[in-house]
Amino acid sequence: MIQKEIKQQENVDEALRESDERCHTLFEENHNGLRILLAEDNLVNQIVMTRILDRLGYHSDLCANGREVLLALERQPYDLVFMDIQMPEMDGLEASEEIRKRWPEGPKIIALTAYAFQEDRDKCLSAGMDDFISKPVRLETIRAVLNSCH
Repeated sequence: MIQKEIKQQENVDEALRESDERCHTLFEENHNGLRILLAEDNLVNQIVMTRILDRLGYHSDLCANGREVLLALERQPYDLVFMDIQMPEMDGLEASEEIRKRWPEGPKIIALTAYAFQEDRDKCLSAGMDDFISKPVRLETIRAVLNSCH
């Protein structure tokens, strides 16, 4: 358990170092009008994603499971949802299917997962997700996704 926490902290430190190195250049490309929802139940991953988005000049709302995502979308529209696949109560695949039923022209949904196999990608796309990002996430990958939303 302790080694897992150490590895998670190393991942956070590495992602933040990478963010800091590019912060000044990338901040010039600020597009704050984008409404972003982050669905992630793991605290370390929440911190990493939030800090990367902050460094890129974006704000995101946070949900810890698929049910919270649906409630958030009922309250207001979002342009982009970064969706973890494995979450309690309702996973990302089920939440994405429900989003596509309720809001067929709804937000762009990007899967966030530690699984990187083609069959996992296919499951995400079949559930209505638009793209797939493997963890650990990288600043440049997030930047490319954000740029594609404009």
